[in-house]
Amino acid sequence: MKIELQQVLPEPIPEKALNASRVWGSALVLDSGKRHLVSGVSGRGKSTLLHVIYGIRKDFKGRLLIDDKDSSAFTEEDWTHLRSRQVALLFQDLRLFPNLTARENMELLPVRDEAALSTETMAERLGVAEYLEKPCGILSQGQRQRMSLIRTLSRSFEILLLDEPFSHLDDENTRKAWNLIEEELKRRHAGLVLSSLDEVSDFAIDHKWKL
Repeated sequence: MKIELQQVLPEPIPEKALNASRVWGSALVLDSGKRHLVSGVSGRGKSTLLHVIYGIRKDFKGRLLIDDKDSSAFTEEDWTHLRSRQVALLFQDLRLFPNLTARENMELLPVRDEAALSTETMAERLGVAEYLEKPCGILSQGQRQRMSLIRTLSRSFEILLLDEPFSHLDDENTRKAWNLIEEELKRRHAGLVLSSLDEVSDFAIDHKWKL
């Protein structure tokens, strides 16, 4: 799978963000099998970039090509198929229903990748297995972040989009989460687009861009 951004400019975008960016208004190619890091301070459009790729932000100039097809011609059915089979996104705000248990939130997935590790295995790896039957509203932000990551990794994808996935995790839990992400990427031969406030030096990244 290949995703190309050709002179993409979201609207609105601060002038200072545009001037400093190596992404907006440029040519950018994201290939499955490669790992891409997009870093920058708050307000530069990291989430916007992932939302453009995911098809929930269409208010931009330029062209978004997916496997050489212009996304402007995509129907909602096209986007639904893409999101259920090819691209998975971990939202920064996690999007968990607080009154449902973590397990119930995960069971809402329209399509689960049967090749992925089980929910229980991933929860055990991330140290949150004992909270699977707890309502998400009473979990800590770090626990919710790990639950949302498990839900995202349970989906089918060729490119994985992660929006600041370690922002509420300490170093040890970040390492556990990254090891699990790496394992699932290798299992599926999938690509990664990771957004972060800072550059990360401990992870194997193929391409780095500043916003």
